[in-house]
Amino acid sequence: MLKVIKYNKNYVNSAIEIWNNIVEDGIAFPQTELLDENSGNDFFESQSFTGLAIDCDSNEIVGLYILHPNNVGRCGHISNASYAVKKDKRGQHIGEYLVKACLKKAKKIGFKILQFNAVVATNTCALKLYKKLGFIQLGRIPNGFLLKNGKYEDIIPHYIELK
Repeated sequence: MLKVIKYNKNYVNSAIEIWNNIVEDGIAFPQTELLDENSGNDFFESQSFTGLAIDCDSNEIVGLYILHPNNVGRCGHISNASYAVKKDKRGQHIGEYLVKACLKKAKKIGFKILQFNAVVATNTCALKLYKKLGFIQLGRIPNGFLLKNGKYEDIIPHYIELK
């Protein structure tokens, strides 16, 4: 069983380990710089909400999400999020749990839409999950993501209205 708690600095090392694994893979997150304890804490605390998924049996952090505005001003009602699951815990529906928790939190905070700007076309697990949850694809941007190996891959923006 999982639960999501609000990030606090006591969990910074677990959170940066999970986050940095995704960044190091170079196939999903746009960031190229790894987080350290200070930059990680600043990053996670600067979000509208950072949720940590905890395995209730082991008390282990198994994933996280960040939620923040996608834009400002007249577009500030649109949110954006990123999800990360611990490498050895993938394939256990933790990502789905995180997305569902994030949708609820985004609505509670007052966002009206959740938008993903850059879902990499080769991220088939994410694409399948977002379709299952009712996200709408907005088209395809050719060569929108630079992979770690130096090749470019298409990205597929998505959105869902928060009802």
